[in-house]
Amino acid sequence: MTREEKRQQVICSCIKQQEHIATIAKQEMDSAQQQSNDYGANVDRYDSYRTKMMRSRDMYARQYSNALAGIRCLQDLQKLPSFDTVEHGACVVTDRQKFFLSIGAGKFSVGNEVWFAISAQTPIYMAVKGHTVGDTFVINGQSQTIKEIF
Repeated sequence: MTREEKRQQVICSCIKQQEHIATIAKQEMDSAQQQSNDYGANVDRYDSYRTKMMRSRDMYARQYSNALAGIRCLQDLQKLPSFDTVEHGACVVTDRQKFFLSIGAGKFSVGNEVWFAISAQTPIYMAVKGHTVGDTFVINGQSQTIKEIF
């Protein structure tokens, strides 16, 4: 498998995770709206149940919106070629972990491998940015050597 094929596989797996998150958030948002509608008209302006449902709906709407924004960002990264240095959009394999420098999506799987999608605001991103294969960096007192970038 070429570097570009590996990179596309990582991005597609991350997109699938974000799509799953978006689907769940949309279902929960719709459910909260439906519960509010089923409850009926406002009894009074201090109706705590309806307020709770609307807050829940709004929270899931924000999660849904964030997931969609993440998907759009990842789709934009798909259009970029493979990388030789660590920068936004690169996949980095170290002797300890595998990172996809993109959005803050956390842990996801690519086949039987565990990857971490991390955003540009994380300390790991700051520690590894600009490095190349063979470089070593230290994060949380542990040194890691970059084995592969794509």
